[in-house]
Amino acid sequence: MKAITALFLAALMTGLAPQAVAKARAERGNGTAHAPAKKTRVAKAVVNGNWPEADHGLKGTRFSPLTQITAANAAQLEKACSFTFPAKEPAQTAPVVWDGVIYATSAHYTVAIDGSECTVKWLDEWKPRGPEPLDTQRGAVYADGKIVRGMPDGYLVAMDAKTGKVVWARQIADPHDGYFISMPPLVHDGLVYVGPAGAEWASSGWVGAFKLSNGAMVWKFHTVPLNGQPGANTWGKNPAARTHGGGNPWTPFTFDAERDLLYVPGGNAAPDFYDNGRPGANLYTNSIIALNAETGRLVWYHQFIPHDTHDYDVTHVSPVFSARIHGKMRPLVASTGKQGILSVVDRDTHKVVYSVPFAAQLNDKKELTTKPTRVCPGTLGGQLWNGSAYEPSLNLLVVQSVEWCAEEEKDKEAPSAENSHVHGRYFGGGHKFDPWSDAHGGVTAFDASTGKVVWRDDMPEPMVGGLATTASNLVFTGELDGNFDVMDARTGKMLFQYQLHDPVQGGVITYTAHGKQYVAVVSGMGGLYNRVEPQIGGGNPTITVFGLRNSGK
Repeated sequence: MKAITALFLAALMTGLAPQAVAKARAERGNGTAHAPAKKTRVAKAVVNGNWPEADHGLKGTRFSPLTQITAANAAQLEKACSFTFPAKEPAQTAPVVWDGVIYATSAHYTVAIDGSECTVKWLDEWKPRGPEPLDTQRGAVYADGKIVRGMPDGYLVAMDAKTGKVVWARQIADPHDGYFISMPPLVHDGLVYVGPAGAEWASSGWVGAFKLSNGAMVWKFHTVPLNGQPGANTWGKNPAARTHGGGNPWTPFTFDAERDLLYVPGGNAAPDFYDNGRPGANLYTNSIIALNAETGRLVWYHQFIPHDTHDYDVTHVSPVFSARIHGKMRPLVASTGKQGILSVVDRDTHKVVYSVPFAAQLNDKKELTTKPTRVCPGTLGGQLWNGSAYEPSLNLLVVQSVEWCAEEEKDKEAPSAENSHVHGRYFGGGHKFDPWSDAHGGVTAFDASTGKVVWRDDMPEPMVGGLATTASNLVFTGELDGNFDVMDARTGKMLFQYQLHDPVQGGVITYTAHGKQYVAVVSGMGGLYNRVEPQIGGGNPTITVFGLRNSGK
């Protein structure tokens, strides 16, 4: 990396770039501005047993107010039903629930099933309309009677929640340029927020807002700035570096209703392990990006990792919550990623309140050379596609982790962007993972005000499945060894386990159907994660539903 003055680096690390921010504030987004958003509030409040967003609600807390299942009766849980998708596709989806109906996705299928019996209400198969760089799919959103999801061929699709009929479909990203949509969208006030993935397929990231009514674009923000936009000068003098700069989103967004801000996690800079062509901090990769939700205007940002050379995406800017810091309530947002560090940021001052590791750290800040360096976490470590949970009554942040190190080295030459647009060919390389037998994981509960560890449960395999917390002080999660777990949020004590005989790599949610509380767990093959380590195994994506014995509907 070329030399950067200490003053400039400090400004970048704290997200302070006054001239750039001032200029950005005068613009609508930093790319294409369309018709301004019309205020048509969608009635989509999270009430009772609904779970309409991938992370439960707009704040991404993964917390449910339900209390039927408790520490006293968790041992009475039993399998109520299950549904298995018809094709062996990645099982990373985060189901959503509205009025007792589960809506879930795989790469090409979308299904609606009864939340208590798993009977199919409708099943739709998407026929690809172009190439698909990667078929990973992480979920949909329920809003105003519609199910909205992305597709591997770059289409954003809205479906009627009652019938499954496609209401509209728009190709918002070109897969020929390495783009695909894996993240679950977020919806607020009639706008759908989403962006395409594809950093490892030589694309350049952006996020956009689209009308829920018809899919029309309202605004676009480039997470890797275009020529002349604020932040472009942090990529060196070669514009081509930004053409394939990465920064793509692939995990859920969150929303701050009080400030009308959309929080976006900025992904890794690309090429992952060859940085000669991108000297500088590489904004807005590896950052919290706070955008005006109506216009896409940059309001503030905080870059955690300037000039990333380890493929350390910031995977989550969630949960959004408030907690007492030194005796004063402060508005906060948590952030985690593949570096294995939990950071909590003040939503008003934009300063980091604390940063604490939740996975082992070794050479994670060291610049790579062409000689192998052992790094922990490796590029598939830390926290991946499922985010942390918040338990407000205990003031806990609960974080799952992947402890998997790797030997990393800088590529000797720049990878070919043209070749990387081909399915399955990475825009980078330079890493060799530790043996799978050495990989493990954990679940850690932190005091949300201080960052101190309250409890930690070590797990025999990496933890990539979802988390859910409840008002009865429970934590629901799942493991790669196939166990569905119920834990006491106060102590971490294991209260119940059920062996699914398939790795849990997707969402874990809780909801009500017909007046009864249930838990749904997604297991199966995990896509690219499985391709890197075939020993993980897994079959077709399966949703397994659990409820209490003898409690009736």
